[in-house]
Amino acid sequence: MSTSRPVNRLRSSAPQPASPPSGRSPRVGSPVRHRPWLVWVGRLLAKLVVLAFLISFGWVALLKYLPVSITPLMIARKLEAKADGQDSKLYKDWTPYEEISKEAALAVVASEDQAFPEHWGFDFDEIQDAIKENKTRKRLRGASTISQQVAKNVFLWNGRSYLRKGLEVYFTFLIELIWGKERILEVYLNVAETGPLTFGVEAASRRYYGHSAKTLTRTEAARIAAVLPNPRLFSIKKPSAYIEKRTRQISRQMRYLGGRRYLENL
Repeated sequence: MSTSRPVNRLRSSAPQPASPPSGRSPRVGSPVRHRPWLVWVGRLLAKLVVLAFLISFGWVALLKYLPVSITPLMIARKLEAKADGQDSKLYKDWTPYEEISKEAALAVVASEDQAFPEHWGFDFDEIQDAIKENKTRKRLRGASTISQQVAKNVFLWNGRSYLRKGLEVYFTFLIELIWGKERILEVYLNVAETGPLTFGVEAASRRYYGHSAKTLTRTEAARIAAVLPNPRLFSIKKPSAYIEKRTRQISRQMRYLGGRRYLENL
């Protein structure tokens, strides 16, 4: 007669380790839980990003209505002149868009950014063309729109870096969104460097032509636009043969665009 095997009560009653669920590894504590400073740093960075956005948005919104009386480039040029022991007086005179000859507005558009009325801050066709040409040219060709030039002149320091380029894109988007085309062009006509320590078409017109920007002729406006790529090298008062040639080219482009009507629907 067979007898049943006695039960090992000590073995059966001993606590057994819990088996992990099928297909799952044992749970490991979250590294964030053990490093609370990571949470603190993450929250701080998020707050700083939000704060920076609010400040920049408010700054751009405020300058939609106020004259832009000073820019980082103006300050830089003044400091450079002082460091060289030269006269550091800035020639600038904020002038409303309505008080500036539309020949001047059309001239800078014809010279710098013919797609200005249509794009949203960036001319991607020009960017692609510039990339292709710069592969074979020693002298690099730029593709910045008027909106981009305003963004970097008004809000950013002078120089080249990926950070600055990223901020330029950001501020370009903001001014296109908040200001609109006419305000962007108005600011450009007032802050663009037009000669040594000279900023804006009003200051250039009075300094080099002896009258206000409201009465600029097409040729005078085109000559101001012609020096914009390098206003410290090229002269409005004593134009070189190259500047005279550019002046004629810009005047022709102004006619091809249809004259002042081209800017009627900004």
